[in-house]
Amino acid sequence: MRYVLFVCTDPSAEPYDPAQDNVEEWVSQYDSKGIRIMGDRLANVDKAVTVRVRKGQRLISDGPFAETKEWIAGFDLIECESLDQAIEVASRHPMARFGRIEVRPLWTTD
Repeated sequence: MRYVLFVCTDPSAEPYDPAQDNVEEWVSQYDSKGIRIMGDRLANVDKAVTVRVRKGQRLISDGPFAETKEWIAGFDLIECESLDQAIEVASRHPMARFGRIEVRPLWTTD
């Protein structure tokens, strides 16, 4: 089953320490095991645009869809045998310490 790991900031997490950010090791480990399919960092939220259509009118607003102090900083698409395995993979991501990781299965029609 495929899961998206939403890599999110979290103001209540431990302070970011670049020396402890071993994301390249995490990526290499799970790429080599065939678990990580793809992923990337996202541009800052000041580059975000939210698009809605209401009553046939296109509404565009600057910024993310929610105004919060937390925001999605990146994503990884992984393939795991179970939710437990996906949680284990997410718990080893450096941003699980410096932010938070939301694990969400892809929509299935099964």
